[in-house]
Amino acid sequence: MRFFLRVLIVLPLFFSCSDKKKTQIDVSNINVDFSVKRFDVDFYNANKFSLKGVKEKYPFLFPPSFSDSLALSKINDSTEQELFIESQKIYQDFSGVKTQLGSLFKHIKYYNRKFRAPNVITLLTNIDYSNRVIYTDSLLLISVDAYLGKKHPFYSDYPSYIKENNTKDNIVVDVAKSIISTQILNNNNRSFINKIIYEGKKMYLLDLYLPLVSNKLKIGYTIDKLQWAEENEENIWQYFIEKKILYSTSTKLNKRFIEDAPFSKFYLEADQMSPGKIGVWVGWQIVNSYMQNNDVSLQEFLKIKPEDLFKKSKYKPRK
Repeated sequence: MRFFLRVLIVLPLFFSCSDKKKTQIDVSNINVDFSVKRFDVDFYNANKFSLKGVKEKYPFLFPPSFSDSLALSKINDSTEQELFIESQKIYQDFSGVKTQLGSLFKHIKYYNRKFRAPNVITLLTNIDYSNRVIYTDSLLLISVDAYLGKKHPFYSDYPSYIKENNTKDNIVVDVAKSIISTQILNNNNRSFINKIIYEGKKMYLLDLYLPLVSNKLKIGYTIDKLQWAEENEENIWQYFIEKKILYSTSTKLNKRFIEDAPFSKFYLEADQMSPGKIGVWVGWQIVNSYMQNNDVSLQEFLKIKPEDLFKKSKYKPRK
């Protein structure tokens, strides 16, 4: 087997038009109607007299177990207030994010006329990273305390690959991913190639919905990590083939190549130079190849089985 994790000469990586979706569309005439409500502001500014009004405005955020005394204790907690104050430094004005969300919703509606933009509610969740965006058909909850910037001291103990995506610009990406996860249904085929093409489909929809967002931001890599993936594409693919990984159903491959991680696990000396979830990135390239080589509608694309997509993709990794 060729040793593919060769030492790279780090070159400047420029995000030219090739890093944007080639087919940009005009959504200026598409109307989306949604509101933004600041639960974080209303809640942490409340007192025992005004709390009733907050509860009436957001009844679904006050389950029976969340008593007034518990709510007031949370409001007056010094740590909670510090989190609120820090969040307000960045998100006192939410209009910029609202504009990004509006553009996202317009692009989704362009491709799916039945889409209805959800109303947005901002809140704090004590940096609950796994639930920082929650989407339903009519409601979108955004935990702004998870997006204070990768250098914020609140994240000092977080690993670098997590902090990289704790920025304001990641909000619209995470929202898009949450919506996309409801639009592409997985099937029961547990093979590795099936899984990475499923992930690649989701990434392709990100391209459509966020045409002006860089590949770096969409995949969540640093510039160096993205460059590594691009430089080693042929060798990554060769590794998958030689190790008979493509049709393996081993769940261990999820952590090695699909799930978020500081690096992918080839079990080679230079693993740490690689980005995590490299399988997702490869799946993205396969799907891009399929769409370039097949004249299909978006609905056909969404319905095609991964194994059929792979066969028709004519995928050839870059050398």
